[in-house]
Amino acid sequence: MPAVIQIAPSILSADFARLGEDLDAIESADMVHFDVMDGAFVPNISFGLPICQAVDRYTDMFLDVHLMIEKPVRYIEDFVRAGADLISVHLEADGPRGIAAALAEMDRCGVKKAVALRPITSPNAILPYIKELDMVLVMTVEPGFGGQSFMTHQLDTIRQCRAIIDQHNPRCLLEVDGGVNLETAPLVKAAGANVLVAGSAVYGAGNRAAAIQALREA
Repeated sequence: MPAVIQIAPSILSADFARLGEDLDAIESADMVHFDVMDGAFVPNISFGLPICQAVDRYTDMFLDVHLMIEKPVRYIEDFVRAGADLISVHLEADGPRGIAAALAEMDRCGVKKAVALRPITSPNAILPYIKELDMVLVMTVEPGFGGQSFMTHQLDTIRQCRAIIDQHNPRCLLEVDGGVNLETAPLVKAAGANVLVAGSAVYGAGNRAAAIQALREA
């Protein structure tokens, strides 16, 4: 397991009336996780391009954009222009040709590339793409809402993804999103994750910087 652990607070848990302050509070993190939901691929609507642009104008932090939307190829260029540094697309959000087209569009736009897996998806689904990826994102809750409980059976998915990454593309990061807190962080790290998305565990803490450091050290 890689020794360096990165923390990506999810601003889905931030107070949008005080978003600038809530971004300042996580400046010690490694990246900002930005959840985009369309109400179709997942049963919720979050935020989109205007908020992404505003976050990019406000902070120099690395912007990790997680697209929970159908046929994501349509919006790759728009989110790159809005400031995305890395984009994750769900393997379940389109057919193989559509996913390949989305990754090719990321190449054209010069943004880092990732694919995301819902809990129902086999780790082997990343195999056709693994050699070109910068990151794999494993969901440990069903995507669509923050604050859900961690699915422990997804630890095996994390382990299998780690084995695939180590065999085919060791530079690729392995991110985990969903129910990550001080109790579950050691479990996902031991399974092979090196990027931890945390919403409630960071934004629910009185001292966000201390919460970020505690997750790194958990």
